[in-house]
Amino acid sequence: MTQDTIVTVLQLVVGLGLLNVWLVRSRSATAYRGGAATSLREEFAVYGLPVAVFYVVGVLKVSAGLLLVAGVWLDLPVRIAAGVVAALMVGALAMHVKVGDPVKKAIPATLMLAMSTAIALLAA
Repeated sequence: MTQDTIVTVLQLVVGLGLLNVWLVRSRSATAYRGGAATSLREEFAVYGLPVAVFYVVGVLKVSAGLLLVAGVWLDLPVRIAAGVVAALMVGALAMHVKVGDPVKKAIPATLMLAMSTAIALLAA
């Protein structure tokens, strides 16, 4: 598998993953939500974050997801989008630590951090 193929696969996994979480499953309970939250909005409340932060993070993640997916076919700032995702995942991990979540709940954020960092480092 070539480096370009790896980056393309990572872009699709990260981009579609973000869009799935924020547009399809934002109101669904998962085993990975912080604390006892049953939705994304509740998760931000568990972390003690204001509602405005929920909206800012949502816009950043959906925008980055769209850029990563569309960037497979178009010349878009994929490295910047991946860098934004990586920074947000560092914040997500910090929030899991802040509320004392078990390590299991941080697995998706850890994987997204690793994949988005790889995209930022390897994308042309």
